[in-house]
Amino acid sequence: MNSGKHILASLRLISCLIALLIPTKSFSNPPKNPPNIIFILTDDQRWDSVGFMGQKNGKTPHLDQLAKEGYVFEKAFVTSAICTPSRVSYFLGQYERRHGVNFNSGTAISQHAWKTAYPTLLKKAGYTTAYIGKNHVPIGADGYHSGHFENSFDFWYAGHNHLGFYPKKRHPIFSNAEPDTQTEILSQGVQAFLNPTAHPNFYESAEAFLHPRDPHKPFCLTISLNLPHSFSVSRMKQYPTDNKLYRTTYRDQLHTLPLPPFYLPKNECIHPKLPADLLFQDLRQASYDWVNTEDTLRERLVRTMQTITGIDQMIGTLRNALNEHGLHENTILIFTSDHGLQNGEFGLGGKALCYDTCLRVPLLIYDPREAGGERLPHLVQSIDIAPTLLHLAGLTPPNTIQGKSLLPLIQKQNVAWRQVAFGENLWSSQHGNPRCETVRTDQYRYIRYFQNDRHEKTHATNQSNAKAYATSLTASIHGEPIVYEELYHTAIDPYEATNLIHQSDYAEIADHLRHQCAQFVRTAKGTLHQPPATIPLSTPKQK
Repeated sequence: MNSGKHILASLRLISCLIALLIPTKSFSNPPKNPPNIIFILTDDQRWDSVGFMGQKNGKTPHLDQLAKEGYVFEKAFVTSAICTPSRVSYFLGQYERRHGVNFNSGTAISQHAWKTAYPTLLKKAGYTTAYIGKNHVPIGADGYHSGHFENSFDFWYAGHNHLGFYPKKRHPIFSNAEPDTQTEILSQGVQAFLNPTAHPNFYESAEAFLHPRDPHKPFCLTISLNLPHSFSVSRMKQYPTDNKLYRTTYRDQLHTLPLPPFYLPKNECIHPKLPADLLFQDLRQASYDWVNTEDTLRERLVRTMQTITGIDQMIGTLRNALNEHGLHENTILIFTSDHGLQNGEFGLGGKALCYDTCLRVPLLIYDPREAGGERLPHLVQSIDIAPTLLHLAGLTPPNTIQGKSLLPLIQKQNVAWRQVAFGENLWSSQHGNPRCETVRTDQYRYIRYFQNDRHEKTHATNQSNAKAYATSLTASIHGEPIVYEELYHTAIDPYEATNLIHQSDYAEIADHLRHQCAQFVRTAKGTLHQPPATIPLSTPKQK
């Protein structure tokens, strides 16, 4: 097979590029006029859910315009497709294998490790740091109850864990907001942060750690939404007081909306994509049963499009405010998501697995100081965001960061770049997910699976579960048996429908990617016997 051999020859270059997991250190000096940075992170948003990545049914005009003026990364992937480990990776620039925090880990980030997070380093460098929205990252032995996360920001208008579609019911900090719906509440917080003098009532009624920003200092604002996550979308009530967007928009498409390619309703899923003793699909689907029928899926897709358009409108309002306050010429916007989501492809719902539907996300960077208007084909990952933010501020990232700054790509510098993206799922429980590891090239995806841990709890509440998670960080390195494998030619099979692992024409490619996956696991873990920079939780993390 000539094409296969040609691809294999290209893949052999990967071995000499493994070192590209280590960030480049030749950063410039701090700029004379440091830019403001706004990092927008959505929740459960697939790569193909926005207009600039091909979405034709839901409308995202403000994001599409931002994409035209900025830089779109067409092949962006998270390293873990589940909320907490992915968000920790964004903050620390590390693979989960290195940072060691997940729902089932029984751990939190240590205060020492948090000192290397991008908000802490930017604050130390003179930036005002702000956080608005959802936090799903525990710090310290008391996790969300420790106060470490909120107290590390100058401005905190957020809640720990899920916000819900109507956040006032779960988080008192939002109780004085004028709107009731999540995106609009967070948007109001953004406006108050950007222009404190125009919103004095906001600060008078706010909690102690809402401090007006110093207009003479650069700022880094992180906006972390809990949308279009199913926890929030499923709680939409279409109250008469809700914005018309959330009541009627897209409902004319309810019965005609195209279903995802390879969608299978539950009653037609005769041959599961993964073996039944590997993925406990009925348990996994319990939280995502809306994929089981066409009617319930279409209802969910309509609600998802509504909330994504709501996020888009928030970004339009944000850009108008930046212009109004004279901040637009020196404020960089970065937009992405913590992971994707399966919408019933092959009968699957949820996330965590190592397919493109779960790991691939939209990513754009708008820098008004650069020409923009480009789409970049490089394989980029969530661990690249932290060093990029630091690079924008003229800072050199600490050696704890495993990602690479994206600025050399934007600035068209002649730099070597990774040829392989690594991903993993270490969240395995009776909730249904198997542990798995993957490598994704420009042409192929290889996935290897390990026995499902069958833990009794979704979130670790005992030492046994926590110990099993700690063991999983190095289990495959020590030779844990692989129980199942997949190989997809993603260049011609973008929905990963045909598993080629047993086809003889692809045997060499499969062997090569097996080797690469094993190497990347070791590189991601780092020093084999060094434990993650975590601390055991003294109280259970909230679900």
